[in-house]
Amino acid sequence: MTGNTRIDEVLAFLEGHGLNYELHTHPPLPTIELALEYWKEIDSTHCKNLFFRNHKGNRHYLVVFECHKELAIHSLEHMLKQGKLSFASAERMERCLGLLPGSVSPLGLIHDPETQDLTKEHFPNGHRVKLFLDKDLQTAERVSFHPCDNTASTVLSNADFMRFLEIWGGEYEWLDVTAEV
Repeated sequence: MTGNTRIDEVLAFLEGHGLNYELHTHPPLPTIELALEYWKEIDSTHCKNLFFRNHKGNRHYLVVFECHKELAIHSLEHMLKQGKLSFASAERMERCLGLLPGSVSPLGLIHDPETQDLTKEHFPNGHRVKLFLDKDLQTAERVSFHPCDNTASTVLSNADFMRFLEIWGGEYEWLDVTAEV
């Protein structure tokens, strides 16, 4: 274990479900621009992860796409057909994904368990978060994300990431994110 509670929690979840991973530690990397320098030796498709809320504040969306792509929020709103979106607050990140700003990751979905006690924030499936994934990630052999803390990167095979999503059990959709830098 690393001694970092957030990272240790993710690693325990992965190990507890038989999911293989590689862990790479590094200084805090809150932006893709900073992370690229540290990721250049890691053989993986690195991802950008954005967490949004709708205009009513009752729905939350995690969007994951290849890190070299750019995506305008207005284009995303049109693709998702979810109305006006804004970045979720730090409080919402903590409540829905157990994350702090700069550490957004689909691995935070371990903090979005299905519940029968639905609130206005829950989708009908019992989860608080809907996940949208770049369709190009379907063919990535390996993907990497922060393990709920930006002082490390976790690499999973595509098969293990798909198993992770199955274990989570929430709803996800594939998007055609084509805008590249």
